[in-house]
Amino acid sequence: MRSLWSRYVVDVRTKVDSEIEPGGERRVVIILLAAILSLFVIRFAGASEETRWLSSLMELMGLDWLADRLRYALEGSPSSRMNHLVYWALWRIVGYVILPVLVIRGLLGERVSEFGLSLRGTWAYGRFYLLLLLGSAPFVVLASFHPEFQAKYPFYTIIEGESLWPGFWIWEVLYALQFVSLEFFFRGFLLHGLSRRFGYMAILVMMVPYMMIHFQKPGLEAFGSIIAGFVLGTLALGGRSIWWGALVHVSVALSMDLLAVWHRGLL
Repeated sequence: MRSLWSRYVVDVRTKVDSEIEPGGERRVVIILLAAILSLFVIRFAGASEETRWLSSLMELMGLDWLADRLRYALEGSPSSRMNHLVYWALWRIVGYVILPVLVIRGLLGERVSEFGLSLRGTWAYGRFYLLLLLGSAPFVVLASFHPEFQAKYPFYTIIEGESLWPGFWIWEVLYALQFVSLEFFFRGFLLHGLSRRFGYMAILVMMVPYMMIHFQKPGLEAFGSIIAGFVLGTLALGGRSIWWGALVHVSVALSMDLLAVWHRGLL
């Protein structure tokens, strides 16, 4: 029986490297510049606690009423706690999905489905993703006992005496959507977009910004993102799809939030 390394790494690397296309510098430049713009937008426009510059920009454009609505929604509204999270999630959908899709269709003139959205041939990798999910479960459970973990999750702050419905569960849906968006950006747009030029080494290019977005997370989670980036990147290239990886990511994230809530006696 062939080893998992040979089947899921060596074979994938050989196949992907054999499909490297000569040239393609323009395509690489477009994808990397788009990625830079997307990450910039997410970091600054998508930071709900740093909206003064966005409000000022709206005012310069004569959209004072919109700036006032934004400030009220995030600072004065009774729903400001949820509004901050909705704002955070929506900007990640814009940066991780909408901007890359506009680039794929408008500048590259390609089909979005070619960037990891295909379902064909993905079932062969389903068993390995299940093993990956089961293998990560003990580490998630152990991490949930750490104070740093419990202080970080969930992002939705539950007030004492508050029911989990509807606020917490609405947040979990938004949280899941931004993880699917994240998978599309890193394992779809970046990885599949760059693999035509760099082959299997596109995984390393993708892993750098992917690890960096975890800098504000607990140290163990940031370290785990390095391993996850490599494994999920390899599987996404092999199966030509992000969907199993998105399912694993959402499952782990939801488990982390539920464990954090459970530790507080709220579940």
